[in-house]
Amino acid sequence: MNALSPSLAMRNVAASTIEQDIAAIARIEAVPRLLKVLCETTGMGFAAVARVTDEKWVACAVEDRVSFGLMPGGELPLASTLCHDVRSTNQAIFIDHASQDPVFCTHHTPRIYQIESYASVPIKLADGEYFGNLCAIDAQPHKMREPKVMDMFELFAQLIALQLESDRRHARTESLLMNEREAGELREQFIAVLGHDLRNPLAAIAMGAVLLKRKAGDPAAVVTAAQRIERSARRMSGLINDVLDFARGRLGSGIGVELEETTTLGLSLEGVTAELREAHPERAIVADIAVDGPVRCDLERIQQLLSNLLANALSHGLESAPVGVRAFLDGADVVIEVRNDGEPIPADRIDRVFEPFWRRTAAREGLGLGLYICSQIARSHGGRLTATSSAERGTTFTARLPIRL
Repeated sequence: MNALSPSLAMRNVAASTIEQDIAAIARIEAVPRLLKVLCETTGMGFAAVARVTDEKWVACAVEDRVSFGLMPGGELPLASTLCHDVRSTNQAIFIDHASQDPVFCTHHTPRIYQIESYASVPIKLADGEYFGNLCAIDAQPHKMREPKVMDMFELFAQLIALQLESDRRHARTESLLMNEREAGELREQFIAVLGHDLRNPLAAIAMGAVLLKRKAGDPAAVVTAAQRIERSARRMSGLINDVLDFARGRLGSGIGVELEETTTLGLSLEGVTAELREAHPERAIVADIAVDGPVRCDLERIQQLLSNLLANALSHGLESAPVGVRAFLDGADVVIEVRNDGEPIPADRIDRVFEPFWRRTAAREGLGLGLYICSQIARSHGGRLTATSSAERGTTFTARLPIRL
């Protein structure tokens, strides 16, 4: 029965949504049995569940007794099939003897595939979505228009639709449960980390207040206590700002930015570098900043991005080696790079560095939100932040921002 082999080439469909639909049909254990029953009851040599869209006809499950050659994932040209007509009219088609049928004797589909008997019933979900067709073909004529045969096809199509709906409900439920579990774990981690990191500056502030009371007559001791309180308050303010930025990034559409045209980005980046040098006089920071001309950005956010990247490099970089900062123009992009030597980030962990609460070491150092916030700032400017790390070349964070005017 080689005449049934399609004359038009078939190809595998790579679209992820189609692959998901094929997998959904594969999860319905009853489908293979239903197709066998259709073939055994009607005498048809080939039956299939097909995903049918405006552009594609793709086999999801098949019962092939005539070496038609179509496997799940195989595609037929949509216009060559009668399923296309069924989808257009939303009406099932049953043919007993195509060459003698007054309507289909001249239709191109029976000629292309050299078939005489045919059946195709739409598979529609309760919300009106057209999933595809339950269809069958054979080179010999068969009585497909008998009421019991048509009723059987209609019933099987409805059963498949019900199972698809059940599968989708299950998938949605699983997704919601997973999201809830992740949210719960995130909340617990967030509370634990925030509680830990706020406790230290609060203790320092409390101790400073006690010292102020005890040393009210000692100006030097008062200044020392006041400086400790100031540092602790600044640290707490930074933690709170990170929390707010994190909340905006997770709960909204990303960290908000106010884009304005400016010609002082280079000077602002040099200012950030100078501040970090002053805060870490024992460390060497080598800067090469060459950003001239107008850009459109949120200047404070870009400064925050560089500040976080520099602080991260100083924290994790080799103390005896300098930290490198580069900022330059590349076409329409402003590129900011921060590099440090030291222990590289393992390749299997490099993709996690921008996750919230991720730390390169087990030691608790801040909330672990700095790199996440940097990535969100880059995204809010239409750019992206990437990381590379190796023992030979060190660790480099690169922000590429399409903000040049």
